[in-house]
Amino acid sequence: MATTSKSPLAVTLKQNRPFVSLQQEAFLSILRTASELSNTADKLLRQFDITQQQYNVLRILRGAGTEGLCRNEISARMVAAAPDMSRLLDRMEKSGWITRERAEDDRRQVSTFITDSGKKLLTIIEGPVHAQTHRLFEGVKSTDLKMLVDVLAQIRSRRAELS
Repeated sequence: MATTSKSPLAVTLKQNRPFVSLQQEAFLSILRTASELSNTADKLLRQFDITQQQYNVLRILRGAGTEGLCRNEISARMVAAAPDMSRLLDRMEKSGWITRERAEDDRRQVSTFITDSGKKLLTIIEGPVHAQTHRLFEGVKSTDLKMLVDVLAQIRSRRAELS
């Protein structure tokens, strides 16, 4: 009698029945991996009293330069959606990492800018974040990483088509 070995994900999830399809296994594997990577990032960033979303906003604003960005443009560039961008920015402004200014000609337009304090925090965090990312992917061949990036882009593209 032939035995079939369980996939690493099935073992991790303590799943006794086979996955409905390879697509389901891939989907659940992506979700599980994303959750584990997110928890790892949370643990690292917690040392600096910053969340992943706040870190992402600071990186976006630094990249925007002296022009700053409006709330909706920041939201559109986020890696993960932030359900309440206004409150997130309020907390970041209170921490001194960002400033917001209303446009003179259109008072409804509010631009957000990274402060020197926000830039300094990013500089401090980037070394440990880079080191952690390197450790997480250490041993994975560059060609495999490129393939992973390409496959994930295909999935995101397909999802966008279905929306």
